[in-house]
Amino acid sequence: MLIRLLRTHLGPYRKPIALLVFLQFLQTCASLYLPTLNADIIDNGVVDGDTGYILRFGALMVGVSVVQVVCNVGAVFYGARTASALGRDVRAAVFDRVQSFSARELGHFGAPSLITRTTNDVQQIQMLVLMAFTLMVSAPIMCVGGIVMALGQDVPLSGVLLAVVPVLGVSVSLIVRRMRPLFRTMQERLDTVNRVLREQITGNRVIRAFVKDGYEEERFRGANAQLTDVSMATGRLMALMFPVVMTVVNISSVAVVWFGAHRIDSGGMQIGALTAFLAYLMQIVMAVMMATFMFMMVPRAEVCAERIEEVLATETSVVPPVKPVTKLDRRGHLEVRSADFRYPGAEESVLKDVGLVARPGETTAIIGSTGSGKSTLLGLVPRLFDATGGEVLVDGVDVRELDPRLMAKTVGLVPQKPYLFSGTVATNLRYGKPDATDEELWHALEVAQAADFVRNLEHGLNSPIAQGGTNVSGGQRQRLAIARTLVQRPEIYLFDDSFSALDYETDALLRAALAEETADSTVVIVAQRVSTIRDADRIVVLDEGRVVGTGRHQELMADNETYREIVLSQLTEAEAA
Repeated sequence: MLIRLLRTHLGPYRKPIALLVFLQFLQTCASLYLPTLNADIIDNGVVDGDTGYILRFGALMVGVSVVQVVCNVGAVFYGARTASALGRDVRAAVFDRVQSFSARELGHFGAPSLITRTTNDVQQIQMLVLMAFTLMVSAPIMCVGGIVMALGQDVPLSGVLLAVVPVLGVSVSLIVRRMRPLFRTMQERLDTVNRVLREQITGNRVIRAFVKDGYEEERFRGANAQLTDVSMATGRLMALMFPVVMTVVNISSVAVVWFGAHRIDSGGMQIGALTAFLAYLMQIVMAVMMATFMFMMVPRAEVCAERIEEVLATETSVVPPVKPVTKLDRRGHLEVRSADFRYPGAEESVLKDVGLVARPGETTAIIGSTGSGKSTLLGLVPRLFDATGGEVLVDGVDVRELDPRLMAKTVGLVPQKPYLFSGTVATNLRYGKPDATDEELWHALEVAQAADFVRNLEHGLNSPIAQGGTNVSGGQRQRLAIARTLVQRPEIYLFDDSFSALDYETDALLRAALAEETADSTVVIVAQRVSTIRDADRIVVLDEGRVVGTGRHQELMADNETYREIVLSQLTEAEAA
């Protein structure tokens, strides 16, 4: 997964990567040449007392060092730049895919997991690529080049390398093998901490209301402790790796000095050659240590890549049309024909053979008990998810064939849980129509019965709105969400229980103003409150996902037992009449 992800997203950066590899090759060659120069200065300059030789080759060493530094700086620059670009592109790819998801896919992954995958998981891959460009490219060149140069200094002494390199390789591979499952568990537990923290921040008022501070603290402590445990297990393995590597390095250095001293004593080797051999041994071991450091990061990056690829490989169930319809002949005629909807893996459908018609200039209401499928039915129209059977038609065209931009202009939805974005009142109202004038915003606020409280805000339309609209009340949030849809001026208005947080007086005023504002539009209202829908032109009664009645209030009171039970649970017989 990791290789495939990198191959896909590093493709556009072949030239910078090629330049980076070339610079790393030059700086590694310069590093490998320096010990040989140092050996020559010792054997031919220091031992013979030739000051001129020392100065000439010392100047050459300075020049080689300058080349090494310049190449290293250039390699790090291009490496950091390419790694950052990779992180940006992968985050954008994940974000774009998540934006295409329907409610079904969002529910499958969950918001906390998607946030972690877009941020932490991408960051882990970005760090791996950065370290690979700055360390891993030079490590194999350094290791192979060091072995070749060491052989050039003394072949018999190079036998030490035959023992050192395999021992290091086996030790590192055994530790890395145990790390991979721990890193997967770590990312999953990071998801859990993210989810618990997000729930506690979002549900802070509920926690305070039920005095559950202690319970939530214990819940977070448990999730945090689980993450800490797996992090500690990973940390112990990482802590074990460096002592193992350093032990092998120190033992090999002692062995080189021991055998090298005997070689010098027998005249088979010079002092400078031993010095250079030790330097090459350290370079080889440093290359192995750099590779070791990379191997510690690879398992976690692999797990993160799998999680990211899982998102990128998930196709949305709401498939964009191949040849979208970009123009509609009629204006706002909505029809649902024998619609079914079933969640993946569910035993039975949420909606079963549902049909209704909503015409321009009319108000169609949908009512039913909790869990009867009202919100699901409304969600089929703007394609929050697609019907698994039947059709949903707007002006005679299946919504699955409509261009998404045309759909956004034609259908306006006020969801059951109105959501406001961080910004200002004006930026939220202009969400569906960016070029709306202030006069249009104030008109929408007047209709939504929200103009008075917006005027009382310190900065009016420019007053700040917190994420989710948490700095305004539930009723104010609902009215702002209604105003946002009114600014858009669609042909079909869908109100999903959008008046539940309003008092009866505001509800009545808002419905009266809406009736005048949407006189020529198609209006579909989902409501629990009978007083909100009793004057509708058509009332559709849902029960366990089926339509069990359609008509006006008085007709249904006389003929439909389900509707009558709902009404009498809220009103007296006299009030209902």
